[in-house]
Amino acid sequence: MKKKETFRTIAYLLAACVILAGAFVLVTALRRSPKTDMYSMVVLGDSCFGNIRDDTSITAKLSEKLGIPVYNGAFGGTCAAKRDAQSNMDYSLDSLSLAVLSASIAADDFGPQQTMRTQALASRYFDEAVDALEQVDFKTVDTVFFAYGTNDFYGGVPLDNEKDAYDTTTYGGALRTAIRNFRNCNPEVRIILVTPTYSAIYETHVTCEEYDAGFGPLENYVKKLYQIAEEQQVELIDIYHDFYPHETWEDIIIYTFDGMHPLETGRELIAERITTYLKGESK
Repeated sequence: MKKKETFRTIAYLLAACVILAGAFVLVTALRRSPKTDMYSMVVLGDSCFGNIRDDTSITAKLSEKLGIPVYNGAFGGTCAAKRDAQSNMDYSLDSLSLAVLSASIAADDFGPQQTMRTQALASRYFDEAVDALEQVDFKTVDTVFFAYGTNDFYGGVPLDNEKDAYDTTTYGGALRTAIRNFRNCNPEVRIILVTPTYSAIYETHVTCEEYDAGFGPLENYVKKLYQIAEEQQVELIDIYHDFYPHETWEDIIIYTFDGMHPLETGRELIAERITTYLKGESK
């Protein structure tokens, strides 16, 4: 009896292994299946672009104004840089940071992002957005926007590493890495950096000019974007300077509902500025 039970156990284990192997092959085949979504433009960024995904979103307004499909690949709470210096993804949103996401796009392997969906920090739209992002053919995307900086600033992400220009735990290193990854994936892609907007913590009445998480005001992160744009020969759209009025606290909530995240009036303003730039009416 014991031998029969042993053989039966082994048979069950072998069957389980075959099923798991088949499932792995199927999932891999599905992930490597031909891309189904063709977008001319893709926006990667944080919650200022990502949290609103209906027809009042920035990307929807851009699509309407430009007459081309624009994909919203922005995720709330994310940074350009990785927050986990040990690279072990303990900080779950690191898989959706620009540094890691761009590597996944270049390798056409969204394993890190698919793993993230099981973690508690995933927002309500993350699963669907990641699945859709896998279907975008980035080899045919004409223009990609990097719209990060607010979370890097308020989260105290270092600006740069003098010893390692591609340190993905720094703002500058993450941007350089993402530019390199996209150029490896699509040498002809047009890369445009978009600055964060002027912002404030409305509840405490602390502005981005006063707040300091260790690397100075938000202006320093904007300056780093200008430096990267010149250094890497990519374009930049400035929605920090001379954009949102902020002479008074009442001004700050004309275009945002909390000092940071844009109302529909703010989203319209951002979409209009980007559209104006793309149409060559302003530099």
